[in-house]
Amino acid sequence: MNTANSFENFFVWQKSRELVKLIYFLTKKSEFSRDFGLIDQIRRAAASIISNIAEGFERGGRYEIVHFFFIAKASCGEVRAQLYIALD
Repeated sequence: MNTANSFENFFVWQKSRELVKLIYFLTKKSEFSRDFGLIDQIRRAAASIISNIAEGFERGGRYEIVHFFFIAKASCGEVRAQLYIALD
């Protein structure tokens, strides 16, 4: 059913991986040093994006892929909202 051989071949997964790396890099900076709750939440939300893309793919069915991609999209919104919190 999947045309890709692995979830690593999805462009969206590759970009999500870059986002997770960037989030971890940014949250190590001194501006985040005392806000442990925000650091934890933004890291978990970013990791959820990449994880849900992989899980949806590995489940194999079209419904599962779409379902987990929607969950990943929701986690993208969560990351965006947390970035606004950090900015403010």
